[in-house]
Amino acid sequence: MFGLKVDAQNNSQQPHRIRIALATNQDRNTIYRLRHEVYARELGQHEENSERKLQDSLDKFNTYITASVDGEILGFISITPPCHRSYSVDKYISRDELPFLIDNTLYEIRILTVVKAHRGRQIAAALMYAALRWVESHGGKRIVAMGRLELLNIYRKAGLQTLNRQIQSGAVSFELLSATVHTIRGHLKRYDRMLQRLVSRVDWSLDIPFFAPASCYHGGAFFDAIGTEFDSLDRSRSIINADVMDAWFPPSPKVLDALHEYLPWLLRTSPPTHSEGMVMTIARARGVEPESVLAGAGSSELIYLALRLWLTRSSRVLILDPMYGEYRHILEEVIGCQVDRLALPHDNGYLLDLHHLQSCFHNYYDLIVLVNPNSPTGRHVPREELEEALKSVPAGTRVWIDETYIEYVGSDQSLERFAARTDNVVVCKSMSKVYALSGVRAAYLCASQHQLERLKSISPPWAVSLPAQVAAVKALQDPTYYAERYRETHALRAQLAEDLRTLEPSGRW
Repeated sequence: MFGLKVDAQNNSQQPHRIRIALATNQDRNTIYRLRHEVYARELGQHEENSERKLQDSLDKFNTYITASVDGEILGFISITPPCHRSYSVDKYISRDELPFLIDNTLYEIRILTVVKAHRGRQIAAALMYAALRWVESHGGKRIVAMGRLELLNIYRKAGLQTLNRQIQSGAVSFELLSATVHTIRGHLKRYDRMLQRLVSRVDWSLDIPFFAPASCYHGGAFFDAIGTEFDSLDRSRSIINADVMDAWFPPSPKVLDALHEYLPWLLRTSPPTHSEGMVMTIARARGVEPESVLAGAGSSELIYLALRLWLTRSSRVLILDPMYGEYRHILEEVIGCQVDRLALPHDNGYLLDLHHLQSCFHNYYDLIVLVNPNSPTGRHVPREELEEALKSVPAGTRVWIDETYIEYVGSDQSLERFAARTDNVVVCKSMSKVYALSGVRAAYLCASQHQLERLKSISPPWAVSLPAQVAAVKALQDPTYYAERYRETHALRAQLAEDLRTLEPSGRW
């Protein structure tokens, strides 16, 4: 990225990784000496001095980010925040001449420096990207910089735009540059693959993620019509939600009766701290011990809670392809671990070949993620077959099975009891889809007690709202109602398939 090639072969010959981190007070002394070496002795921008250090008034409140190897600083970049309303460009240009406003979202990036012996590596690119992420994460909307003329190509490839204003400082000529963070972010999309490669070549020690937070797409465009501030809730009666797989039927009458009768009390009252009643009801309904159940506010909360605890960037994970996208998102975009994909071939109806799956076990993954029935393919692996296959999983490999839709196949197909008596299998159960409770967010994990103990210790109190706990309990107490809804679902699906088959091939669908 930024015009600097990431050479995998050369990188393999470099035994030590570059560490990107905030400068310490001790680092600043080194930085000031390096500034003198580069900008006074090498470039002649400033006069040499007897202390052999260069610093200025902005150093009282600016931020330095360093690139180092084995503790030796090889490069750095400075970021001037807007809090003191003072920038280095003020020494050269009147603010009236600037084609943008000076406000509390303007950050200045300056003094991009790489020690002479280490130029040409990925250091400059890593420092510039680190500065962008720092500004972005602190609410910056625009960046201004002065780039040396001989390095303009790098700045342009970083997304900064020249403003046709040259600045002379000592023997060095600069060009004034600026761009909005939004513009830079859009420009860098073309370098996504290079950024991914750069991730594996630096130790990112800043307290912000390498990539800007992003979310996995889950649909929900119908809220554009209703309004995300719910100012047109009456439209919910006429708008079809077709891009999220919520239940087509209402929750159990027992759920609705309880919520209608006690809603004012449910809304103003704090729930049981750790969803004790919900956990007991789940355990009783599933035939497991309460210690094997951990409740959460939807499966996504539990996915983020568990996987971020169990995995690191060095972890290796196997997922199915295609599969529910949230897993790929958190594994690659949030945690940043290595993800391998077990392809489900289209010409075989996206069936999971258990023999193929078992052949992957010898790779000793840290985690294997299965969705059963799979989403979006809808294919299901029978419980007996999957249990038998999982018996050969290495002890050091944890298996996560998402059973969000299992009740549509049959509650006897769940691996919850199997997971509760094993050391490395975890079942994740959302109550959104099969119990029509998407709006209240209720879910749980089922696993052996020792697997859940650490998760329980870091789960916040009152994680599941009182309306959600009550709804979950009442839903589980009405299996007859939901069994009838599942039968209707099968009938409706069969009817839809038949209707589609009878359509004339006239482009109507």
